[in-house]
Amino acid sequence: MVDAGIGRLLIASLHQGIADVSPTRLDFYENWLSPTGLRDGRMGLAPLGAVLSFLQREGPPADRAIVAHAGVCAAEWAYAGLSGVRRGLIRRLPFPMRTRAALGLGRALVRDTISRSRVAARLRNGHGVIEIQSPLFEYLREPSSLPMRRYYASAYTACLRLCDVDGVVDVDESAAGCRLTLAVHGPRAVTRTLLDGA
Repeated sequence: MVDAGIGRLLIASLHQGIADVSPTRLDFYENWLSPTGLRDGRMGLAPLGAVLSFLQREGPPADRAIVAHAGVCAAEWAYAGLSGVRRGLIRRLPFPMRTRAALGLGRALVRDTISRSRVAARLRNGHGVIEIQSPLFEYLREPSSLPMRRYYASAYTACLRLCDVDGVVDVDESAAGCRLTLAVHGPRAVTRTLLDGA
């Protein structure tokens, strides 16, 4: 399978994560995360699987730090891609609706990384589950899929933060596929960015 709808956001954020956390390893990974792939936004499952497999072998702390940073980059870029009006509306929403907006941002991010993905999120009394079905998780075997699950957990946590929600998303390592656990603690203390204005 060559084209699973892997988007530029995923390629660029993984490239940025490696460049920022392990810059000396970037030349190695650019065998797969090529400038052409970054420009065209096209990559097959096999090259992406190779990147994730090698990331898993980097060992701590780099293996976790690279994908966590990449997930944050993806969330920040996705949020920056919203119109200023929409970001302003999100900030003014009541807390429960702001939480839903953060989960919606995460769902859009997942689809922007691999367009043929499906996301189901359930939240009740501050606790929930996010399940992601994607051709990637059908293609990859353990433990190669773990970096991608950590990437999505980090991205969702960043989406919550960007929408002023205090919460955390973790990987459910006991589950098959990509299952994330969600804990929402309440509204987050607001610290505005230059993007959002004072």
